Amino acid sequence: MSAIVTRSDCEPSERSIASASAGRTFGPNHRWKVLGIGVAANAGFSATFSGIPATAVAIRQGYHLGNAELGLALGLLGLGVALSELPWGVLTDRWGDRRVLLTGLGATAAWLLIMAMLIVPTKTAVPGVALLSAGLLVAGLLGGSVNGSSGRAIMGWFGEGERGFAMSIRQTAVPLGGGLGALVLPSLALAQGFAAVFGLLAALSALSACFAWRWLHEPPTQAGAHVTAATNGPAPLRNIEVWRISTAIGLLCFPQVAVLTFASVFLHDFAGMGTWVTSTSLAVVQTGAMVMRVWSGRFTDRHGNRRPFLRVSSALSALAFILLWLLAIASARQPALMLFLPVMVVVAGISVSAWHGVAYTELATLAGAGHVGTALSLANTLVFIGFCLVPIAIPWLLLLFAWPGVWLAAAICAAIAWPIFLRAS
Repeated sequence: MSAIVTRSDCEPSERSIASASAGRTFGPNHRWKVLGIGVAANAGFSATFSGIPATAVAIRQGYHLGNAELGLALGLLGLGVALSELPWGVLTDRWGDRRVLLTGLGATAAWLLIMAMLIVPTKTAVPGVALLSAGLLVAGLLGGSVNGSSGRAIMGWFGEGERGFAMSIRQTAVPLGGGLGALVLPSLALAQGFAAVFGLLAALSALSACFAWRWLHEPPTQAGAHVTAATNGPAPLRNIEVWRISTAIGLLCFPQVAVLTFASVFLHDFAGMGTWVTSTSLAVVQTGAMVMRVWSGRFTDRHGNRRPFLRVSSALSALAFILLWLLAIASARQPALMLFLPVMVVVAGISVSAWHGVAYTELATLAGAGHVGTALSLANTLVFIGFCLVPIAIPWLLLLFAWPGVWLAAAICAAIAWPIFLRAS
């Protein structure tokens, strides 16, 4: 297993450094290539799990689905990731990030290619909701390999003074991939069909696998600088603090999932917006999230205030969704206010997406060097439980409480996360 090294171990003070694996040598800036691999891998899979929901209107039309069936299909994509994240993370800590990332990315690319050939609507046949849901479930099961393995690699190659910044850059890959997916995939689905959508996503995963094969190796160690992978505290699954932070991360992702999966439907059905407005709104959410994640990582690295930042983020997210709830109620009475709904969706979406790199860095640091993959995967398991449950729950909330009820529920989830971050010490 790789070891987490101090920042001084990674400084470019020497012309080359030796890797823990097979005596390889790398330039002093090789860690930035590793970070680039993490960004590419997460962006590719984010384009899948965030980009496919952005095509929700086209899926509903092309596969002849109702809202409940649409929610089921999108929910099973999240369920696949939720079920596989923890096993992939444990395997990463035992097997190494390179092997897991290569296996996961290669298998994901192959499966998306199969979907492009076999699970798409044609002029003669339309796949049923069961086949589509099963296909998305398998895509999620395979894609769950990305988070823990790439996070462990980055935590190993970067020192304490850079990890928040590096992990936040990695987390920008999620809105980067999601934003590109939201901008490109809906129009691609309408113009070329879902064979082109799944084929493009397969190509992105395959390209990331090539990058990992070329440049991802075990992190460097130097004489006297090796840090044992063992930790003084309990293993992540027996560590109450790890569970607290992971639970808060999962809860705070629920409103984010609501935006990613059903904001396009909300703006189309409730506000009467077209494809261009819905796609652009989601792309702006993802772009804003990228900027805020990089800023938050650098800010908390400099000030050492990760926990306070997380508490403020959860409070601001709750406030943003309360304002969206109120605006939705007001818009139903004053249709002129509908024009402000895309803006409020963007504000709420960015607010609830700005904290990821900080939270994952704090969690990985808390877990310790030998358990990074497991801890990150535990958190992502809870995150993708949200990706499963939220799309399934939203149609029922719509039936009972209409769209204002959806955004009020999102605000409540963000508000519940605040006292959990407050208790964590």
